[in-house]
Amino acid sequence: MAEPKEVIEARENCNDRDYFLKVLNTYPMLLEWANKEIQDDKDVVMEAVKQDSGALEFASDRLKNDKDILLEATSKSGWTICYASEKLRDDKDVLLSATKNDGQALYYASARLRDDKDVVIQAITNKPIILKFASLRLREDKEVISTAVSKNPKVLEFASEELQNDEEILKLCEQK
Repeated sequence: MAEPKEVIEARENCNDRDYFLKVLNTYPMLLEWANKEIQDDKDVVMEAVKQDSGALEFASDRLKNDKDILLEATSKSGWTICYASEKLRDDKDVLLSATKNDGQALYYASARLRDDKDVVIQAITNKPIILKFASLRLREDKEVISTAVSKNPKVLEFASEELQNDEEILKLCEQK
């Protein structure tokens, strides 16, 4: 199977920053074919990420540690937190950006942020099953569990034993 002409052109122009700034508006994933210097150019990567957050995969490690880039990517596609540096997986602003539209992002959060009530509540609000990745302390928190089971009673299994038997929590489960 022949490569698409866009890929062939990108490979031929792998050292041309202006080419990538122009083409990434339409084909952001072509960032993959840019040279390392262009993949490390914040303006170029930001342009690609604005068009398709998944282009973050092809950014340099340095830019995967850039908060502006990560906030742009995760604000549209929370799952792109998977490309973030360890440092930014421990940044509350970045995690709140990611979990706002994709609770699954909690999976990639640092242990510290899996224990942050704001982050966890936001994550379980749109993806209750992600409760299983919250800290044990927060799985003993009645507000957290109430939020989760009001969205999906099946997640009660991830709550502490005490809360699994709590009358108020059980009522919330029955209402769903």
